[in-house]
Amino acid sequence: MPLDFWTHAPLLAGAAFAAGVLNAIAGGGSFLTLPALVFVGIPPIMANATSALAVSPGYLGSTLGFRDELRKLPLARLKREMTIAAIGGVVGALLLLVTPAKVFSGMVPWLLLFATLLFAAGPTLAKRAKAASQTGQGLEKWREPGLLLTSIYGGYFNGGLGILLMALYAVTGESRIHTANALKNLNSLVLSWLSVAAFIVAGAIAWREGVLMMVAATVGGFLGARWAKRLPVTWVRIGVIVTGLVMSVVFFARHV
Repeated sequence: MPLDFWTHAPLLAGAAFAAGVLNAIAGGGSFLTLPALVFVGIPPIMANATSALAVSPGYLGSTLGFRDELRKLPLARLKREMTIAAIGGVVGALLLLVTPAKVFSGMVPWLLLFATLLFAAGPTLAKRAKAASQTGQGLEKWREPGLLLTSIYGGYFNGGLGILLMALYAVTGESRIHTANALKNLNSLVLSWLSVAAFIVAGAIAWREGVLMMVAATVGGFLGARWAKRLPVTWVRIGVIVTGLVMSVVFFARHV
């Protein structure tokens, strides 16, 4: 059973606040929110769904920040990609909901480790993807199938989603970094909110914890956006990677 709410509320609020700051600066907030929820006794699948709820408001602010870039894109493309992201997000959420609790519990450390390694490899992936795009090796025809698969992953487990989307756009020929970022944020918003909606309908959200963390993450994201210009991103990235590795080890130890 979860600990008394008021006992674990400071831990959850602190983790969500820090996650909001991290997401605003470098990403990786789910490395804090998911483990915090599991630590206080929330079942892993419900913890993952609640974690998705907690960080979801941040995508709206990020999308609004790139509204000028989005206005320059054809409306038909935006509608098509948003539809794909919505379908993928719901499919991923449904896959999570039908995954046996014991199976998902065993997958958590592997998912955390995968997301951490993906985050660590992010800059290298971005450089290689950009090089592939510039040398004419872009695979534009695979953009939408790739978006569907990435959105399914995002609906199932959010960690590393932004890195996957940025790599996808670069590899498939989107050479404009701000446009790729705008599309990443828009599609992350759509798939995240649709997956959260599926979790709500299924009753998979721990509401007291979720609302508390959502508010704290929003405040953290607001302040993180201000701090982003002052904090060295390299230091933040190292902190995220270390946190992800530590959490992976802790979850692996729990299943030994």
